[in-house]
Order: sequence, then C-alpha cells, then structure tokens
Amino acid sequence: MIAIDTNVLLRYLLDDDRQQSAKATRLISGSRVVLITDIVLVETLWTLRGKKYNLNKTQLIHVIQQLFSEPNIRFEDGQTVWRALNDYRLAVPVKVGSKRKSADFPDALIINKAHYCVKFPDRLEGVYTFDKAAQTIDGACEP
Repeated sequence: MIAIDTNVLLRYLLDDDRQQSAKATRLISGSRVVLITDIVLVETLWTLRGKKYNLNKTQLIHVIQQLFSEPNIRFEDGQTVWRALNDYRLAVPVKVGSKRKSADFPDALIINKAHYCVKFPDRLEGVYTFDKAAQTIDGACEP
C-alpha cells in the first residue's frame, strides 16, 4: 500500500500537467493499493470547489463516487466517507444570515467521523458546531 498527497490526487483528477499527471496516473492505476486519507480527500474537494476550478455540489459528489469506483483506491475509513457522502448529498439549504447554505462535505465527514470513532461503551452525545447548515446533519448540535 502507498499513500498519496493532495497534489498527486489533483494531478490525477485534473490531468492538467503532462508529466505530473502521467506519474499520478501510473501510481493510482499501478499494482499497489492507494490510500487516500481524510485530510487529502477534504483538501482535494476544497481545491476543486475553490475559485480556480469552481466545481459545484453535483460535480464534487461525482468526484467522490469516481474515487470509490477506482479499484486500487482505499479510503482511511471508507464506510464513514460513504455515510458522509450520503449526508452531503441529502443536505438541504438553510437560511444563514441573508443567504442559504447547505452543509458541505467536510462538515458531513467531521460529524460522521466523530460518531463512528467513538467505541462502545462510550457514547458521543453530539458534535457541536456554530455552522447552521452543518447542524442539519444528524448528530450535530448547536452549542
């Protein structure tokens, strides 16, 4: 197994640098299992959502689904990433000030990761956040 950094995953997804993208593709399509940690996944989505690439929610969901379909890719915690993806997909906009905002994928991952990292007999009472949109995800609480 190997792990890759955000920049390698971005070169693979974007195919925007001939040499680096080719190297990234060889790594990800090679014979070894490729680990994508939670932080690499979140950094990748933040970058893709940012001003330069400006991917929307539907496109970001597709990116995560594409990564799940790659035979060599493993996530730090695939089940939790999948649950977070589902919460992100189902997130409904709420009014925040004068705007409407939906929970984003990092919000969903934080909440799901917290709930599924706590082991019996401990019980997580909630993930406290000031983010009104994130509070719509099951398990999130207002402080």
